[in-house]
Amino acid sequence: MAQLAESGSNPDVDLLYDINGLARHAPHWFDRIMGFVGEWGLLLAMVLLIVWCWSTVRRGGADAAASVAALVWAPLAAGIALLVNVPIRGFVERPRPFVDHQGLDVLVSGKTDFSFVSDHATITMAMGVGLFVANRRFGLAGIALALLEGFCRVFMGVHYPTDVIGGFALGTAVVLLLSPLAMALLTPVMKAVESAPRVGRLIRARGTAPGGRQSLIPGARAEHTEERDLAA
Repeated sequence: MAQLAESGSNPDVDLLYDINGLARHAPHWFDRIMGFVGEWGLLLAMVLLIVWCWSTVRRGGADAAASVAALVWAPLAAGIALLVNVPIRGFVERPRPFVDHQGLDVLVSGKTDFSFVSDHATITMAMGVGLFVANRRFGLAGIALALLEGFCRVFMGVHYPTDVIGGFALGTAVVLLLSPLAMALLTPVMKAVESAPRVGRLIRARGTAPGGRQSLIPGARAEHTEERDLAA
């Protein structure tokens, strides 16, 4: 069995105790909130951020299909990274920190699987980087949520800092390395959906012209043309 942290002299363990020590000195209600946020809250926030980004990139005009394809790739990449993590965990076999180290304030129970790498850190960073590929502004917010998720996992006493760093690296690598292939496959699919009469709004918002401009309604277009003729 591989042991990545043998004693408290290890900087990884020292940082674990420093961050988790904040939970010991925090009020009980705050620890409960952090437990929920780290376990479910930030994952939900990431999903809502993706939905918000989707509602924005649909107005991207000619680039809408490519943007939505990149956005679809974000959760798909997270799922692939999660699958890649399965053999990694089985190979490393690193126990949870509270198994080998006493005095940790563990905010959630029932964690019996291996620790390296963190699933939560992997998923959130994969979605955050995937968001960045689709839209930089939303991507920066997603990466910030992923960093907060990583902090929460250590704060909760269920992961070492290196578990989180490994998750960040895995999620980022899967998104960036497979992105060219994913975009080559997903973009034509999104363009086909865009041209479909009933479901095309999933890709491009109604009334959005190529280039992201809202098309004029017929009356407004006629009035605009008349004014231009008079000016001429």
